[in-house]
Amino acid sequence: MRPSWDEYFLEIVEMIKERSTCLRRKVGAIIVKDKRILTSGYNGAPSGCTHCEEKGCLREQLKIPSGQRHELCRASHAEQNAIVQAAMHGVSINDSTIYVTAQPCVICSKLIINAGIKKVVFKGDYPDELSMELLKEANIEVIKHK
Repeated sequence: MRPSWDEYFLEIVEMIKERSTCLRRKVGAIIVKDKRILTSGYNGAPSGCTHCEEKGCLREQLKIPSGQRHELCRASHAEQNAIVQAAMHGVSINDSTIYVTAQPCVICSKLIINAGIKKVVFKGDYPDELSMELLKEANIEVIKHK
Protein backbone atom coordinates (compact mmCIF):
# COMPACT_ATOMS: atom_id res chain seq x y z
CA MET A 1 0.00 0.00 0.00
CA ARG A 2 1.30 3.42 -0.96
CA PRO A 3 2.18 5.65 2.04
CA SER A 4 0.42 8.98 2.57
CA TRP A 5 2.53 12.10 2.06
CA ASP A 6 2.88 12.52 5.84
CA GLU A 7 4.01 8.91 6.22
CA TYR A 8 6.44 9.31 3.34
CA PHE A 9 8.10 12.43 4.76
CA LEU A 10 8.15 11.04 8.30
CA GLU A 11 10.01 7.97 7.01
CA ILE A 12 12.58 10.27 5.44
CA VAL A 13 13.17 12.16 8.72
CA GLU A 14 13.75 8.81 10.42
CA MET A 15 16.75 8.31 8.10
CA ILE A 16 17.93 11.91 8.49
CA LYS A 17 18.02 11.61 12.29
CA GLU A 18 20.65 8.87 11.97
CA ARG A 19 23.19 11.62 11.08
CA SER A 20 22.69 13.16 14.54
CA THR A 21 25.66 13.23 16.88
CA CYS A 22 23.56 13.86 20.00
CA LEU A 23 24.07 11.36 22.80
CA ARG A 24 20.61 11.83 24.33
CA ARG A 25 18.09 12.01 21.48
CA LYS A 26 18.51 11.79 17.73
CA VAL A 27 16.11 14.09 15.86
CA GLY A 28 15.61 14.70 12.15
CA ALA A 29 13.61 17.36 10.31
CA ILE A 30 12.70 18.32 6.77
CA ILE A 31 10.91 21.35 5.42
CA VAL A 32 8.52 20.63 2.56
CA LYS A 33 6.51 22.84 0.23
CA ASP A 34 4.21 21.62 -2.53
CA LYS A 35 5.30 18.03 -1.78
CA ARG A 36 8.95 18.92 -2.46
CA ILE A 37 11.74 18.74 0.11
CA LEU A 38 13.37 22.14 0.51
CA THR A 39 15.87 21.53 3.34
CA SER A 40 16.75 19.02 6.02
CA GLY A 41 18.41 19.08 9.40
CA TYR A 42 19.41 16.93 12.32
CA ASN A 43 20.58 17.82 15.80
CA GLY A 44 24.29 18.21 16.26
CA ALA A 45 27.14 20.60 17.03
CA PRO A 46 27.61 23.65 14.78
CA SER A 47 29.74 23.21 11.66
CA GLY A 48 33.42 22.96 12.49
CA CYS A 49 32.81 22.31 16.19
CA THR A 50 33.52 19.13 18.10
CA HIS A 51 30.60 16.72 18.14
CA CYS A 52 28.96 15.60 21.37
CA GLU A 53 29.93 12.01 20.52
CA GLU A 54 33.57 13.11 20.83
CA LYS A 55 33.30 15.74 23.59
CA GLY A 56 30.65 14.20 25.83
CA CYS A 57 27.28 15.55 26.90
CA LEU A 58 27.33 18.47 29.31
CA ARG A 59 23.58 18.13 29.89
CA GLU A 60 24.06 14.51 30.90
CA GLN A 61 26.97 15.40 33.19
CA LEU A 62 24.87 18.10 34.89
CA LYS A 63 21.80 15.81 35.03
CA ILE A 64 19.61 18.36 33.24
CA PRO A 65 16.16 16.92 32.46
CA SER A 66 14.93 16.79 28.89
CA GLY A 67 13.13 19.96 27.84
CA GLN A 68 15.07 22.27 30.18
CA ARG A 69 18.11 24.57 29.91
CA HIS A 70 18.53 24.32 26.13
CA GLU A 71 21.37 26.82 26.24
CA LEU A 72 23.56 24.23 28.00
CA CYS A 73 24.02 22.10 24.91
CA ARG A 74 26.58 22.06 22.10
CA ALA A 75 24.00 21.01 19.53
CA SER A 76 21.54 22.93 17.42
CA HIS A 77 18.16 21.27 17.06
CA ALA A 78 17.09 19.59 13.82
CA GLU A 79 14.40 22.22 13.17
CA GLN A 80 16.92 25.03 13.72
CA ASN A 81 19.36 23.44 11.29
CA ALA A 82 16.68 22.96 8.62
CA ILE A 83 15.61 26.62 8.94
CA VAL A 84 19.24 27.82 8.87
CA GLN A 85 19.90 25.77 5.71
CA ALA A 86 17.03 27.58 4.01
CA ALA A 87 18.46 30.95 5.06
CA MET A 88 22.00 30.00 3.91
CA HIS A 89 20.79 28.98 0.47
CA GLY A 90 18.12 31.66 -0.06
CA VAL A 91 15.22 29.20 -0.01
CA SER A 92 11.84 30.62 1.03
CA ILE A 93 10.12 28.39 3.57
CA ASN A 94 7.10 30.66 3.98
CA ASP A 95 3.85 28.64 3.92
CA SER A 96 5.74 25.34 4.19
CA THR A 97 5.41 22.24 6.38
CA ILE A 98 8.08 20.93 8.74
CA TYR A 99 8.26 17.21 9.52
CA VAL A 100 10.09 16.27 12.72
CA THR A 101 10.78 13.04 14.58
CA ALA A 102 9.89 14.72 17.90
CA GLN A 103 7.66 17.56 19.07
CA PRO A 104 9.48 20.90 18.69
CA CYS A 105 10.77 22.66 21.79
CA VAL A 106 9.67 26.22 22.58
CA ILE A 107 12.77 27.73 20.94
CA CYS A 108 12.19 25.79 17.72
CA SER A 109 8.49 26.65 17.82
CA LYS A 110 9.30 30.36 17.93
CA LEU A 111 11.60 29.96 14.93
CA ILE A 112 8.94 27.93 13.08
CA ILE A 113 6.37 30.66 13.68
CA ASN A 114 8.65 33.52 12.62
CA ALA A 115 9.90 31.60 9.55
CA GLY A 116 6.34 31.45 8.20
CA ILE A 117 6.03 27.67 8.44
CA LYS A 118 2.31 26.88 8.53
CA LYS A 119 2.19 23.21 9.50
CA VAL A 120 4.14 20.96 11.88
CA VAL A 121 3.92 17.17 11.63
CA PHE A 122 5.79 15.23 14.32
CA LYS A 123 5.98 11.79 15.86
CA GLY A 124 7.61 11.68 19.29
CA ASP A 125 6.78 13.53 22.47
CA TYR A 126 8.85 16.27 24.10
CA PRO A 127 8.15 17.73 27.56
CA ASP A 128 7.35 21.33 26.52
CA GLU A 129 3.78 22.58 26.93
CA LEU A 130 4.64 26.20 26.08
CA SER A 131 5.80 25.04 22.65
CA MET A 132 2.37 23.65 21.81
CA GLU A 133 0.63 26.68 23.31
CA LEU A 134 2.59 29.10 21.11
CA LEU A 135 2.06 27.07 17.93
CA LYS A 136 -1.68 26.97 18.62
CA GLU A 137 -1.80 30.70 19.39
CA ALA A 138 0.01 31.42 16.09
CA ASN A 139 -2.55 29.31 14.19
CA ILE A 140 0.06 26.78 13.09
CA GLU A 141 -1.53 23.47 12.12
CA VAL A 142 -0.01 20.79 14.36
CA ILE A 143 -0.39 17.10 13.68
CA LYS A 144 0.98 14.42 15.98
CA HIS A 145 1.41 11.33 13.83
CA LYS A 146 1.26 7.87 15.34
